Amino acid sequence: MKKGLGSGACPLAASGNLVQSNPDNNSSNGASVKEKDMHSSSGELENVQLKPSRETPRKKLCGYLNKLGIKGPIKTWKSRWFFYDESKCHLLYYRTAQDINPLGSIDIASASFDCKVENGEGVFEIRTPSRVFTLKAISKQATMYWLQQLQMRRWEFCNAQSRFPVGSSQLVNEPLAGRTSVVDNEDFLPPVKTPTEVVGLKAASLPAPQTCTALQNISLKHPWTEIQNTVYNICGSKQPLGNNGNIFSFSEFQERPENPDEEQEAKVEAGCAVKEGIPEDGRMEPRLNWVRKARWMNSGFPGLPEELSRERNPMDKVSVLQQQMLTLTEEVKSQKELVKLLHKALEAAQQEKRVSSMYLTAAEDKDRLELVRHKVRQIADLTSRLEALEKEKKELEQMLTLRDSHIQELKEHVQLLMEKNHAKQEVIMALTEQMARELSDPLQEANTVTAETLYKQQEEIEHLKDDIDAYKTQNQFLNSEIHQVTRLWTSVAENEKALLMKCACLQARNCQMESKYLMVLRKLQEAMPGLPSSHAELVRNLIQEALQWDVKEGAEEGFNLNPVSEYDEYGFMTVPEYEVEDWKLLAKIQALEIKSNNLRSQEVVEKPLRDRWNSVGELSPSAELKSLIRSGIPVEHRQRVWRWIVSRHCSHLPDHYQQLLRQSKSTEHPACRQIELDLPRTLTNNKHFSSPTSQLIPKLRRVLLAFSWHNPAIGYCQGLNRLAAVALLVLEDEESAFWCLVHIVENLMPADYYSDTLITSQVDQRVFKDFLSEKLPRLMAHFEQYRIDVSLITFNWFLVVFVDSLVSDILLRVWDAFLYEGTKVIFRYALAIFKYNEEEILRIHDSVEIYQYLRFFTRMIMDGRKLMNIAFNDLNPFPMKLLRNRRSMHREELEAELCELEQIKAAYVKERAEQGAQDLKEVVSEEEEEI
Repeated sequence: MKKGLGSGACPLAASGNLVQSNPDNNSSNGASVKEKDMHSSSGELENVQLKPSRETPRKKLCGYLNKLGIKGPIKTWKSRWFFYDESKCHLLYYRTAQDINPLGSIDIASASFDCKVENGEGVFEIRTPSRVFTLKAISKQATMYWLQQLQMRRWEFCNAQSRFPVGSSQLVNEPLAGRTSVVDNEDFLPPVKTPTEVVGLKAASLPAPQTCTALQNISLKHPWTEIQNTVYNICGSKQPLGNNGNIFSFSEFQERPENPDEEQEAKVEAGCAVKEGIPEDGRMEPRLNWVRKARWMNSGFPGLPEELSRERNPMDKVSVLQQQMLTLTEEVKSQKELVKLLHKALEAAQQEKRVSSMYLTAAEDKDRLELVRHKVRQIADLTSRLEALEKEKKELEQMLTLRDSHIQELKEHVQLLMEKNHAKQEVIMALTEQMARELSDPLQEANTVTAETLYKQQEEIEHLKDDIDAYKTQNQFLNSEIHQVTRLWTSVAENEKALLMKCACLQARNCQMESKYLMVLRKLQEAMPGLPSSHAELVRNLIQEALQWDVKEGAEEGFNLNPVSEYDEYGFMTVPEYEVEDWKLLAKIQALEIKSNNLRSQEVVEKPLRDRWNSVGELSPSAELKSLIRSGIPVEHRQRVWRWIVSRHCSHLPDHYQQLLRQSKSTEHPACRQIELDLPRTLTNNKHFSSPTSQLIPKLRRVLLAFSWHNPAIGYCQGLNRLAAVALLVLEDEESAFWCLVHIVENLMPADYYSDTLITSQVDQRVFKDFLSEKLPRLMAHFEQYRIDVSLITFNWFLVVFVDSLVSDILLRVWDAFLYEGTKVIFRYALAIFKYNEEEILRIHDSVEIYQYLRFFTRMIMDGRKLMNIAFNDLNPFPMKLLRNRRSMHREELEAELCELEQIKAAYVKERAEQGAQDLKEVVSEEEEEI
């Protein structure tokens, strides 16, 4: 945009500008207004008393631009008034701002914009699927302003069109509420200020820019429209006065705002009101021809006193007086300029009058002679100055002649140099041809370049030029095609995203409906003993059908509304294969509810959480990282975070793991047999461990054997296989899984947790009972009433950190916090599980039923976010110092009890030994007596 306007281009009168209007008037001037309604409402509009609007007026886009018109080989620039129609996202163009019918329109919704430097300053293009419109603004600023405003209006219109209907379900629209309000904040170009040369009322009231010829600006493609506009303008200018004798009604203008800014906006608003009442067919109402009224105001306000005396609205009177004041101010300025000129003329006349008076009033001839001599001296002085100027003029003419001759000599010299250069070029060409002949093949030395050869070369060059032009055309077409496909792809991608969100909501609803259906079947299953045989058989058939229904069946039918897949990201079965039918039903209900919650929280919780994780760079301990880990680590970040946590606490000895593997191969460990027995029983609900031929089974074996050699004090304990298996699923690398197991056993868990006596594990059960009494006293009293020992349920939770007790979605979130914070997390989640199901447990008043419920009550946890909130918020405070103190206290008690038990055991053994010796003596004596 660095080039200026071409010499042949016609100047523009105004650039694009924004004018403001009341949105209420927009709605009142709707489409399809009949002529009789226009006449009947013209009188009513005059009586309307406008109130000051407190809302921000909607800005309109309008202004004069030059439009490139093409008629055969002739291309001409024609001035047009452009106005943006918000209802249709069309850019209407008229010959002048006073026309009633548009000459045409441009569909902005499906258009793209282009601005090329080589086209000249102010030129830009609007590309629609059917046509390319070339427009020119008055300056680069105006061009950028138009382009930015059109882009903004297109963005707003497309966003409004992409919204779902109002009648759609609230469930579907909830996640889409924030999508359309998102505005692209990437400022590729800084916002352009509104051109201030012509704005508001002035833009429409000024005459249209003049073209080089009178007929050049007339549209030959729309003769009927031109005739209608011309007739309307002629008739409109000769209309009789209105009902009150006025050419227009002042009540149609906006009320004067309270502050100067609003006043400026009101003035700007009036400039585009000429297009405010345009119906759908592009016609505007005669009663709203603001421009003609504005011109009348600028012409001197004829008949103003009478009109002002009849006006009933005081605010209109004020506005009229202000317009009159502006006119009078301009007149005062012009009168001041005239007064200055008259003052100068008066001073000259007075000076001449004083000299004449002195001559006439002189008493003697001597005085008069002196005055005449003074005048003669002045004349002589002026004559000498005139001669000097004439002499200087002649000298300048001589210098000019010399310079012209010098320039002519230089031109001749340049011509001579050019001729010499041309001669040198001919010599060079001749020498080049001679050298080419000398270097060519001996058989072709005699051949000369004939006219036919030159013709062929010239023809080949022309063909190459044609190929270049074809490639250029192809390149332009491909660029255009890429641009259109990109736009279509973007639109389709947005629609696809919206449909996916809608589908997720429908899937969540479907999961809820299916889970409720399964809950009803479960209730009916509990009531089956009291049902008739036919009804019981029907319930059994429905349960079997619900359990056997699979995703594959839905896929075969061509649709899939069941979002529960068979396995999750880590290979865990979403619905484990339990032998008990009731457990199967509960597992499927839980899987459906968890999936429903995940789908519902995808946009509200999961997506913001994933964005926060994506913004985390280098990991370092902090309160923010602790909060993020507690919320759950996304699948794509979990492996990296776990590796970082393990590396912070375990120094990886180089080649240590490989040495342990070599040792396990050379020497069989005593625990090898127990490890082989436990491998098939590890994570049977995971596809990576369910079969003896699974690829992770050999890795798990090597990890457990290496640990047994690494820590001989523990060797191997049942439960370590599950810990190592979870580490393998997440970390994938067996050496990383080995160090993760080392970190859990040696750093996170207290000493002797996995020893032969499991003494620390028993201590934690006593500590947990204390916390259960403090945090959930009602539940603990309920357990004591029915003599329920919760350690029978929770002991395995602590030993394997909830593996095989919680579903994988919740289990891995527990492990995220456990690896970072330690065993305190196990206590938090164990208490949270009981609190989650507290009310259900309190309703059961039978010890056997309580034990049966506690066996599967972790399958009743549907909302992992709720469980996390209970663990880390509802159970606070939970200081680590209190946990250590309780462990020390209960460990001392347990060790004393074990010591006492050992003493009783030793006494019992001693007593049994003494009693055995005495019994032996009695048997020997009896044998002797028999002999």
